Amino acid sequence: MYDKERGLYVAHGPNGPISITGRMANRHGLIAGATGTGKTVTLQVLAETFCQAGVPCFMADIKGDLSGISRPGKPSGFIEKRCKEFGMEMPQFEGCPVRFYDVFGVQGHPMRTTVTRMGPELLARLLELNPTQTGVLNIVFRIATDRNLTLIDLKDLRAMLDYVAKNSGEFTTAYGNVSTQSIGAIQRALLALENQGATSFFGEPEFDINDLLATEGGKGVMSVLAADRLMLQPKLYSTFLMWLLNDLYASLPEVGDMELPKLVFFFDEAHLLFDDAPKALLDSIERVVRLIRSKGVGVYFVTQNPIDVPETILGQLGNRVQHALRAFTPRDQKAVKAAAETFRANPAFDTREAIQELGTGEALVSFLDEKGTPAMVERAKILFPLSQIGAITPAERDEIIKKSAIYGKYDTAIDRESAFEILLAESERKTREDAEQKAAAKKAAKEPPAPAKKKSSKGGFWSTVTKIAVPILTTMGRTLGRELVKNVTSPKKRR
Repeated sequence: MYDKERGLYVAHGPNGPISITGRMANRHGLIAGATGTGKTVTLQVLAETFCQAGVPCFMADIKGDLSGISRPGKPSGFIEKRCKEFGMEMPQFEGCPVRFYDVFGVQGHPMRTTVTRMGPELLARLLELNPTQTGVLNIVFRIATDRNLTLIDLKDLRAMLDYVAKNSGEFTTAYGNVSTQSIGAIQRALLALENQGATSFFGEPEFDINDLLATEGGKGVMSVLAADRLMLQPKLYSTFLMWLLNDLYASLPEVGDMELPKLVFFFDEAHLLFDDAPKALLDSIERVVRLIRSKGVGVYFVTQNPIDVPETILGQLGNRVQHALRAFTPRDQKAVKAAAETFRANPAFDTREAIQELGTGEALVSFLDEKGTPAMVERAKILFPLSQIGAITPAERDEIIKKSAIYGKYDTAIDRESAFEILLAESERKTREDAEQKAAAKKAAKEPPAPAKKKSSKGGFWSTVTKIAVPILTTMGRTLGRELVKNVTSPKKRR
């Protein structure tokens, strides 16, 4: 709940309202607690508060129940009781402006990117390629660029890999060695990605990251990603997050600490994100968490145990809400101890014991103050959401999708001419020319040779006579001529 007097009001403690400091909201946060302790409701309360303050939010909806943020809630006896406890009047219940997204395009607007936009380095890290294979992938991208072959979807990349493999000898001098083994390894990695539905993610129209920064009527738009199916495809989920976080970081300018963040990310069930996640994803998230603060973006993780979050990332989360933890196993006991030690101690109670005693809707809360220093931990009660708790119906979701300001912008896929079509046409042309040449050669081989012309025997005889007679006659003529000249010019002998 947001107002100018109390700011980002999210909880109520013994000393009154507890609010997140607006300038520190981009210092990231953690919402943790065992199953059924109220983590998702706390996420919804925080998102609503940011929404009312004009801050757009993005949230991955794992179970589908975050869709209720789009509809007004209803008053209840529990809420009336809480209002009396908090010393506040019954508020006006309302939903938030929401845009639903779905990588598969079923429960929301599709979110796509192109292979070119993702780039070889990010794609190589995602596919867990070794240095040699990464080098080959860079060569493939470079050849595609030099030959104006646009890589939009995975069939473009597959076609390009096949083309380079078949003509590797042509490219060795200019680009370096390209082994068929490396090409095969990349193709196999792409196949695994395709089997998880990545064909839906790569394509056009490309998603415009600026659509996540939208506001409507002075309220921040809630971008809710349907992730129930996506979470079952870990490689695709990793692909999506790596692209989204990196694209967001690359697109936004440096702004430092603002009065309020430009955008807030919520990752519900974050332990699913980090379980068996490729190192590339962990490195990407860590880098973004460290650096994206200066872009005015806050990232909040929601998980069951704080130890589910890698320490390198956990250390960057300044705003914390800790719901109850159960110490039934040695691992649980370790989690309780770790959670208690991350808070600035309050002499009024034992933090470790309090974590195990919290009821539903209660939490240990510690937010950063104006100077960025963690406040003393307080035992508090989380506010109730003003929107609906729980999922909406498919019909209600469909209605919101069709009324969205971006309806039709991404909903129809575009498959324009790109590397696949160009290389296919070139291959068909070459095949046709080869077939025509083979047919011509075959036809020429079947035709009999032209018969040789016989020489006439008469012609042969007279030719021989001519060759013999002409020199003889020529010699006789010359001799006779000399004798006649001699007789004419010489004086006559007297008798």
